[in-house]
Amino acid sequence: MKVEVYMRKKVKKKNRKIIWIIAGFLLMLFIFLLALIKIWNPLGKIMIEENKKEKAEPLVIQLEQQSLDLSQIYSHAGILMRLDDGKVVFQFQQDEKIYPASLTKIMTCIIAIEKIDDLESIITLRPEIFDKLYMQNASMAGFLPGEKVKVIDLLYGNILPSGGECSIALAEQISGTEQKFAELMNKKAQELGMNNTHFTNATGLHDESHYSTVRDLSILLQYALKNETFHKIFQTKKYSVLPTNEHPDGFTFYNSMFKLQENWELNNGEIIGGKTGYTDKAGLCLASEAIVNKQNYIAITVKANGNHNTEPFHVYDAFYLYNQLEEK
Repeated sequence: MKVEVYMRKKVKKKNRKIIWIIAGFLLMLFIFLLALIKIWNPLGKIMIEENKKEKAEPLVIQLEQQSLDLSQIYSHAGILMRLDDGKVVFQFQQDEKIYPASLTKIMTCIIAIEKIDDLESIITLRPEIFDKLYMQNASMAGFLPGEKVKVIDLLYGNILPSGGECSIALAEQISGTEQKFAELMNKKAQELGMNNTHFTNATGLHDESHYSTVRDLSILLQYALKNETFHKIFQTKKYSVLPTNEHPDGFTFYNSMFKLQENWELNNGEIIGGKTGYTDKAGLCLASEAIVNKQNYIAITVKANGNHNTEPFHVYDAFYLYNQLEEK
């Protein structure tokens, strides 16, 4: 009996010894891990701080060996391409759905040029055209209800001062109604491969179903500029309308873009053509053409914050983009 009790005490003592050994080992392991964490934590902290620094830096796009600092740009989306071969140099948010505002009138203009044989023919502007435009505070060229206007004058009025009355008059002359003309616009867009574009009107006045992308708009502009008449209109700074029944002395209108970029110069060239656009939803928009380093380029920028009463942030962006072109 005594032997049995003695053996039980001996086993318990041995078990306690094993437990203390295991506990000691675990404690040493815990201390070792703490030391290890303490050694490596500064490095981890540095890595985290470095990652934060990287995220704080301006977003840069690398495309065809040209970089672009987006922190310098006001527009939400844009694209710049070489005109002759369509090579894209810069692009950002190029496929995002946007509202084109009056850049729509590029399509209106090129279709009118292609569909109307006699650009010297006369169109009488229906008074009903003006009602909707007045209500929406749309941009106007300065023609009046009942005025008899040459097609060529309407084409210039459609692009230079972005006259809504010119756009609708051309649309109705071709298709009978603006709605039917929009169908023609969509058909043309599909032919050109503008697969993310849909038009509902000839002016670009806001409609949720009237949208595009800067990539699609660059396709349109590149196509339109191949037409000699359109190209001439797009590059015109001012245009004078000869006397009409409502303007016996005639009158002159000016390209909105050139008025906004007076006294500015590109580093290695000049901006030679353009079309502005604006609605509350679309923001400030611009389609432009420039000669830089003896080559022609086009740029589309959209959705810059601002309005007609602010600084021309869309024009600032055009100058910034063209000035980033590397000298060849």
